[in-house]
Amino acid sequence: MAEFTMELNDEQKEVRDWLHGFAADVIRPAAAEWDEREETPWPVIQEAAKVGIYSLDFYAQQYFDATGLGIPMAMEELFWGDAGIALSIVGTGLAAVGVLANGTEEQIGTWIPQMYGDANDVKVAAFCSSEPDAGSDVASLRTRAVYDEAKDEWVINGTKTWATNGGIANVHVVVASVDPELGSKGHASFIIPPNTPGLAQGQKFKKHGIRASHTAEVILDQVRVPGSCLLGGKEKLDERLARAREKAAKGGERVKNAAMATFEASRPAVGAMAVGTARAAYEVALDYARTREQFGRPIIDNQGVAFQLADMRTRIDAARLLVWRASWMAVNGKPFTGAEGSMSKLFASETAKKVTAQAIQILGGNGYTREYPVERMHRDAAIYTIFEGTSEIQRLVIARTISGMPIR
Repeated sequence: MAEFTMELNDEQKEVRDWLHGFAADVIRPAAAEWDEREETPWPVIQEAAKVGIYSLDFYAQQYFDATGLGIPMAMEELFWGDAGIALSIVGTGLAAVGVLANGTEEQIGTWIPQMYGDANDVKVAAFCSSEPDAGSDVASLRTRAVYDEAKDEWVINGTKTWATNGGIANVHVVVASVDPELGSKGHASFIIPPNTPGLAQGQKFKKHGIRASHTAEVILDQVRVPGSCLLGGKEKLDERLARAREKAAKGGERVKNAAMATFEASRPAVGAMAVGTARAAYEVALDYARTREQFGRPIIDNQGVAFQLADMRTRIDAARLLVWRASWMAVNGKPFTGAEGSMSKLFASETAKKVTAQAIQILGGNGYTREYPVERMHRDAAIYTIFEGTSEIQRLVIARTISGMPIR
């Protein structure tokens, strides 16, 4: 087990500085353009692939960092550059985590490389869980997967929504119900290979923020996939379903489902994204307050501004520490007995919204215009309290965990 430390090691610092340079030199100069275009920034993703940031090797290196800090450190730096472009670069990672969390070694080796492609032909992947009538309420998921034993194929029908890279992905990871009577315990995850008949992009959403990230519906109409595309395999699924039925009959303990396993693994990473956006807005506001003069002196000389900046910095540092703690716990197999993963995501996402709003206030009228980036950062920050579990859901998870009660 890696010892906990508050200091990044030399290798981590080198990676952090490399990512920061890419964010400053490549992502930030392109941020306003792709936000306005509301399109996937393929040239930036390709640049990230060329230098090795958008790749399975880089992601795996950070994911398996023994301290647990590789992923949150990388997320913070990239999202410091720009949230929309960064999400286009890292969005494939959620699908990859879905495979890592639930797949066999063979499935991991087969499908994750196809999610990324290579520097000359970049690909993206999509994780499809939410539905029009099943967002936070995962038990209401209606997408159905039925096993065709004669052909050893799964037949999948349904509609997914809010899917990052949905419809444009080379590989889709889809969560579907295989036993509706078990609710969320009857869910499983499936790989949808490239060019599978029956999968189509539905509505592409025009969003308030993270506009450079493609978000769309995914429609599955009689989609057939080989039995080998069931993540974890049928034997493991049958065993899990049998346990779930037995426990349901006894009124027993809760069984973790495939989508929740993915979200639990990714929540501290989302918190790190929020920290990056908050830090970026704070730095703009700090620089502005030092140089902007009113009444013959820099506005940072006024307590009303200085105290806001002090609070902003304090919240950012506190959010980062919560993210780091949860990430360290996860990689070292420490159970989230206090819902530490949800805590990190909740506090960091709320921090991003608050800090970006304060940054606009410090810049005044300038902060409200698109001439300054804090307006875009404020729009981007709104997503952190919504996707991968709203703030309300995080509070519910925390409350249930610390109380042991089925709070509704």
